[in-house]
Amino acid sequence: MSPERINPPELSPATGFSHAVSATGSRIVFLAGQTALDGSGKVVGDSLPEQFERALANLLTALAAAGGHPSDLARVTVYAVDVEAYRAHAAELGRVWRRLAGRDYPAMAVVGVVRLWDTEAQLELDGIAVLP
Repeated sequence: MSPERINPPELSPATGFSHAVSATGSRIVFLAGQTALDGSGKVVGDSLPEQFERALANLLTALAAAGGHPSDLARVTVYAVDVEAYRAHAAELGRVWRRLAGRDYPAMAVVGVVRLWDTEAQLELDGIAVLP
């Protein structure tokens, strides 16, 4: 993929996301929502940052299985049960993102939800990637 991350100066500074991502490639991969499930199907991690790390790792594992890399992510949506907690941990979540996925940020959104499929899950991530 040859992504172009677009962050117009007229908009607020893009910190931890890109305002727009233009991508060209030959294959689009739609990534299902991932929570902090381990291999046995149990939600792991008591804190939001622990669950974010596991959910992101799960998303990246699915992407890798499809032949992609974190830099191929064009769009990620985070569904958070507690948006205020997500905001409170934003700096720590950013460090987790950079460690696992690097500094090429996709277009992103955080959406507050009442609950997720697994009631213990605090957040879920899904995504779209464009592969070369």
